[in-house]
Amino acid sequence: MVLVLSRGHYCPKDHQQHLELAAAYPKIAVAYTQVVTISTDSIVESREFRASVGAQWTFLSDAGRKVQKDLDIQEYTDPHHDPMIPHTLVLKPGLVIHSVYNGYWFWGRPSFEDLRHDLREVTREIRPDWDPSTPGLRAAWEAGERSALFHDEDLDPALRAG
Repeated sequence: MVLVLSRGHYCPKDHQQHLELAAAYPKIAVAYTQVVTISTDSIVESREFRASVGAQWTFLSDAGRKVQKDLDIQEYTDPHHDPMIPHTLVLKPGLVIHSVYNGYWFWGRPSFEDLRHDLREVTREIRPDWDPSTPGLRAAWEAGERSALFHDEDLDPALRAG
């Protein structure tokens, strides 16, 4: 999962980052990866932000700033908007943190290639079927031992039955 902790709709840096994510989203989705954005915007502002960048993933409103307070990431340099310092996290299953990018400055935010690299590492680590030529995988497949090794939920229903 890619989790974006965002300043919100008013920030041109956040807008640009989300445009880039929206452009890459077909690649992200085909790789069974989720994206979630949390901002300190109101629900209405979050919906408007999501629509303005053409995002197809979940945007959550933290207008009460619970995430900002719990993570101690208040952007004290902007008391007017009181946003959180923007961060992008790549999470493994179980919401385990793999990498964190501090996006206070735009160049601190990950490019799509940075995310691709991180997501490749995570996927290689969690998928026993990363390399189908790994010794024993073909035999397991042919023996019908698919759910533990080949993540049954990703398989075509016709293949699950054997």
